[in-house]
Amino acid sequence: MKLSYHDNARDPAAWAKSLGVSREAIGIYLASDVLDLHIETYIWHRVFGYDMHRRHGREPFGARGLGQVDMARAREACITGGTWSISTWPLRSAADRARVFVENQAELKRILASADQDYAVCRNLAEYRAARRGGKHGAFLGIQGGNALDRDLDALDLIEDDLIIRVTLVHLYNSRLGTTSAPSLKTGEGLTAFGKDYLRRLNDKRILVDLAHISRDGYMSAVEVHDKSQPLIVTHTGIDAVYPHWRNITDEQIRAVVDTGGTIGIIYQMAFLGGKPASVIVDHMAHVVEHFGDDFVSLGSDWDGLIFPPRDMPTCLELPRLVQIMLDRGWRAERIQKILGGNFLRVVGHLRGDDGARA
Repeated sequence: MKLSYHDNARDPAAWAKSLGVSREAIGIYLASDVLDLHIETYIWHRVFGYDMHRRHGREPFGARGLGQVDMARAREACITGGTWSISTWPLRSAADRARVFVENQAELKRILASADQDYAVCRNLAEYRAARRGGKHGAFLGIQGGNALDRDLDALDLIEDDLIIRVTLVHLYNSRLGTTSAPSLKTGEGLTAFGKDYLRRLNDKRILVDLAHISRDGYMSAVEVHDKSQPLIVTHTGIDAVYPHWRNITDEQIRAVVDTGGTIGIIYQMAFLGGKPASVIVDHMAHVVEHFGDDFVSLGSDWDGLIFPPRDMPTCLELPRLVQIMLDRGWRAERIQKILGGNFLRVVGHLRGDDGARA
């Protein structure tokens, strides 16, 4: 299947003009790997049959909550790769969650792979690079809510042939694994004994452990248990030192990820970032850059995850405006390219190997 969309890369000058950005910004953007660590669009396919292949507009709520990305618009926005997430519904039984995960794993893979002229499902860095050489978007798969597979430790064997690149241990609710950062539910152990064993199995399978959403004590417990030779990630978060919020992470938490060579994806949810324009996203990135270096921050939009995005970047189509903001702050192309995708690709390569084999 060939998706229907306008290829902005064919006329960079027109794209720059339409977005009100410089040719330099578009040039850097188009010369970069652009990867998003957390895309939630599949949830709407599950809920009401949202066609991920079709190019949608900002309906139904003007790109508030959803309507921010689909597979066609991701291509139009020249996003070269991303992690498309399977979210977990907690009210099912553990056995039913495992059954439904297997169905969703197959369905999301089918949706992505069926657009085979534009998309390639990837398990490692070598497959992503092959997708790029073929002019395709390299699509990774992730799990949001590790309790999708918390029936027992063997449930993790239901993951098909390294298909899942990362698991967000805890989501917006407590589980058998540990405690969420959401204040209304913040009770119990941060990371349970079973959660620690589960994390070790993820390490054994070389699946990235994502510490977005987990409580701060659970976060630090996970850091202690985690295999120090593997990178940790936080796929979608804000920075507490820039805007204090229960959903954001502290400098201590950042340091723990940095020490493993991991990366932190900055979310586009304005309520967590403390502002309305896209420049606040770069404010949060800048804190990581200034205090820890430019090797440890990435894009972690949470598109279609019920977020309210920046007023000047309501959908993926305006993403090059972030590059212009970075340029206006005097950031050089090398730094910008790391943030757009290079840092995440380094993490993937470290975990699973540039040649496709496990590192």
